[in-house]
Amino acid sequence: MDSRYLGIAELVEAPSVAVVVDVMRAFTVAAWAFAQGAEAIVLAESLDEALAHKARHPDWVALKDGPPAPGFDTVNSPGLLRSVDLGGRTVVQKTTAGTVGALAVKEASLVLCAGFVVAEATARLLRTRGCASVTFVVTGEDGQADEDLACAQYIARRVAGAGTDADEFLRRAAASRATAELAEGVRQGAHPDDVALCLELDRFPFAMVAAWEDPLMVLRPCPVPPPTDEAST
Repeated sequence: MDSRYLGIAELVEAPSVAVVVDVMRAFTVAAWAFAQGAEAIVLAESLDEALAHKARHPDWVALKDGPPAPGFDTVNSPGLLRSVDLGGRTVVQKTTAGTVGALAVKEASLVLCAGFVVAEATARLLRTRGCASVTFVVTGEDGQADEDLACAQYIARRVAGAGTDADEFLRRAAASRATAELAEGVRQGAHPDDVALCLELDRFPFAMVAAWEDPLMVLRPCPVPPPTDEAST
């Protein structure tokens, strides 16, 4: 598989297949939302748009980066979200990097959103679809976030089906600037367990597919076939 690793600003044209990676914390949060029963996640372009969705659909759950804010139900923290019952509900998510990256590739034929918690499922889906060329969108720090790049590179290795030691990739993520900022309390709207939850490998058995459901970009969980003996080595 031919893999490219680009920041959001480097996306000059829509790729055929895109994997948008945000480990700390957008797509770890998204995976937890689905695990907590969410039916769909609407990716909002702005805070105002997220609030407008919430106003039209009071039963939707709106979340954002940073500290709590009027109109939003919760914040972009897996540690906080894991205790919320989202059974059958729609979530509206707006974050600084992850949702921006997904919207930047909305014209792609296949858009996956990923973090370490769904890495293997994401790789299996790419393998199942026979994707020959994949653009990994490294969303954090203008494409320089090492936790996102490490996760993207790990997924690419797993697509090849090769035996891959995840430890080196997780170590890179654990040493990243985003991890330090979360651990030191620099980023608001966080839970003490957020770092550990973001670095939990393959917690969930589904991939996450984003698709344009006019007029919304909607993220949904996608079950994937179990690995074969050859692919799981």
